[in-house]
Amino acid sequence: MKQLSKLMAVLAVATSVIFSTGPAMSYMKKDIVGTAVASGKFTTLITALKTAGLVDVLKGNGPFTVFAPTDEAFKALPDGTVANLLKPENKDKLIAILTYHVVPGKTLAADLTGKTVSVKTVEGSSVKIDGVNGVKVNQASVVTPDIIASNGVIHVINKVILPN
Repeated sequence: MKQLSKLMAVLAVATSVIFSTGPAMSYMKKDIVGTAVASGKFTTLITALKTAGLVDVLKGNGPFTVFAPTDEAFKALPDGTVANLLKPENKDKLIAILTYHVVPGKTLAADLTGKTVSVKTVEGSSVKIDGVNGVKVNQASVVTPDIIASNGVIHVINKVILPN
């Protein structure tokens, strides 16, 4: 009988954690920055976000839709581009580029299927999203859609997109 009581207590705690909407759940789903860090594919993006002072913004409530270029996408830029952008004197340009990859709200790939739309970014100008044949953002293709985070969604793209 004592073992049954212990088992019931353990089940009660496990059930409260699983169905909780409070602090316990916050450990189960990471925010956009935590999700990007955990993937290991966005080292350059995370470095750029830190340099630009945008980490806390993307850890905020959101929701955000982030079109996240991989490390490979950053490597495809002309030699020296990333190093130049990470210099303190280029912080404003770096912020503009990074915020051009972020759209307010949470937009899933299914919301874009079959549509071509222009969406205003956090940077202020718009990106063209073409969901007719896969999903493209300007000239970048979404290679992994719908990585859900606690404060939005990440769509992995194969190119860095630049504001006009």
